[in-house]
Amino acid sequence: MRVLARAASTVLGVTVLHLVVLRPRLLTWGAAPDEVFSSLPGDDLLPRPDLVATRAISIDAPAEAVWPWVAQMGQGRGGLYSYDWLENLVGCQMASATRVVQEWQHPAVGDDFRLHPDVALEVAMVEPRHALVVRGAVSATGQDGSGDPSMPYDFTWAFVLHPRSDGRTRLVVRERYRYLSRWALPLVETVSVASFVMTERMLRGIRDRVETQVASDR
Repeated sequence: MRVLARAASTVLGVTVLHLVVLRPRLLTWGAAPDEVFSSLPGDDLLPRPDLVATRAISIDAPAEAVWPWVAQMGQGRGGLYSYDWLENLVGCQMASATRVVQEWQHPAVGDDFRLHPDVALEVAMVEPRHALVVRGAVSATGQDGSGDPSMPYDFTWAFVLHPRSDGRTRLVVRERYRYLSRWALPLVETVSVASFVMTERMLRGIRDRVETQVASDR
């Protein structure tokens, strides 16, 4: 009984640590309080989300230098600038670009935003040099479930550029999830942890590519 009690206490302690300390940090990595609580383009697409993650990074370049890298995101295009090798373990066939490709510079509402050759979100909003928002639902098995009411959750993913007076840019990325089934909560909690790992690398990947390009153009 003592062993069980200790095990239960450990599990409870780890759970509390995650919920109180780690989870808020994972959901707001790099973001300032005003960025976390401010409205962003695309928020109105899911007005009552069950979970929101807002993450951000500063880039030493103007917004017009950052936008081309955001505009060309997606599988089969510029990639996601994250851990390609991890994504490719599940067949994503991801190859993150190391240069701006002109033919990928014109995303439009209704276009596919692919995460995998067989899985696509949909471009929901485009404001050149300011915001790209995609939306969709993906099943627990990773299949595209857009428009299917049986999907566990609905989802928006916004990439927003905020120019600063010093010539730098804040890139803010927001995920909004609305649960559509009873088992969406544990699924989304797991997804949000994986998303933190990939998004943190993605933000650094975009920053490094932009700053390298700007330096080479000087």
